[in-house]
Amino acid sequence: MDLAALYGSVTITNLHREPDLLHPPLAIGFVGVIYCLLSWLLGSYTVLRWPWLRLRLVLQRLGLAALVTLTVVIVLTWALGVDPSHLSLLNRGVLLEVMGWQTLFALLIRLQLRLINRTYPQARWRLMAHPDHQLDVIREWQRNPFVRPPQLISPKWLERPSPDESFPQPRPMALALAHGLDLDIDQRDLISQLRSRGVLVTSLEELAERQLERLPPTLLPKNWLTITEVPWINEFSLQRKVKRIGDLFIASLLLLLSLPIILLASLAIWIEDQGQILYIQTRTGWMGRPFKVFKLRTMRVTPKNSPTPWTSYQDKRVTWVGGFLRRTRFDELPQLINVLRGDMSLIGPRPEQPGIDEKLSRAIPHYNKRYWMLPGLSGWAQVCGPSYPASIEESELKLSYDLFYLRNWSLSLDLLILAKTIKTLLKVRGV
Repeated sequence: MDLAALYGSVTITNLHREPDLLHPPLAIGFVGVIYCLLSWLLGSYTVLRWPWLRLRLVLQRLGLAALVTLTVVIVLTWALGVDPSHLSLLNRGVLLEVMGWQTLFALLIRLQLRLINRTYPQARWRLMAHPDHQLDVIREWQRNPFVRPPQLISPKWLERPSPDESFPQPRPMALALAHGLDLDIDQRDLISQLRSRGVLVTSLEELAERQLERLPPTLLPKNWLTITEVPWINEFSLQRKVKRIGDLFIASLLLLLSLPIILLASLAIWIEDQGQILYIQTRTGWMGRPFKVFKLRTMRVTPKNSPTPWTSYQDKRVTWVGGFLRRTRFDELPQLINVLRGDMSLIGPRPEQPGIDEKLSRAIPHYNKRYWMLPGLSGWAQVCGPSYPASIEESELKLSYDLFYLRNWSLSLDLLILAKTIKTLLKVRGV
């Protein structure tokens, strides 16, 4: 839609300009691709997922996307030696006007989509959970501030004469059932009646996947998921074979292209404190098997056999060079060797130290299930959750994303994670 809006912006600008701005079409496509890429990078498409985002933030993101697009197009025009007199669309004054119209049209499109979203809202979910579990549900939904939490109800709600009448109209009806509910025959019959009347009835697990895009371990039953139910576990799966072939091809290409970066980073590390270049550490791999992971050192050298605490945000042990390597994730480049060796994949749950794993597995349910897949350089938890969990609570949040990935793995999800990882790297935030 933004590309169509850009064409409309060029058309309007063309009405009072002597040169024909609509030709060649390649120039419009050039500007359009840059605008869409930067809009995605700067979050102007996120407002479609968060329809209740403040208008001020929507305007801020759209304006920033237009301004950066204008700057990038001007710089690229200069760098490529393109003469704006031959391509009038690339003239600075013309571009400024086009971006002005584009921002207006993009705003109108998003406002219209938000209006449609509010006029035809999604189902207002009600979640039936045992009173002892409701606090856990509230806590998990509060961690996702842009998701409206379901209305919590107890099994007593089914004792009403006509439970379906308590749903607000004309909003669609939807009901999720948590595990551990002790429902009698009459209550189960009422739920069956609700289904027959068009009420969507699902489980708490499916509701969490739909709204939170993660699976909080505290909300899952003890017998949740067996290893045979994991999509990746079938070694004859075509998707698994394609994933491995993609790992080998992309890792080899990235390692070749990044070799100059690794050499320069190694030199910078040595110049800063004359310490070791590579950091080799034991991590937990597939099915709990330990392996040696390779990284460029980003922290000060510590004595051997000294305990390794959790890495925290703005950790004081990180060196100046290490801080840059972490923000750009260049410190992870040697792990491409682990991918080629088969210890890791490009996409998967991040491996942790065995000592920390042992502690977390005792504190968090379902923790060890994250190793039912090969660990990865990047993962769903890295692009959605905390970068460096510094507590059991943050590790539990991170695990909820790993469990979602484990349950829903597919090549399309891997591609989405890869795109989000690239977006994170372009923002120089690190993951």
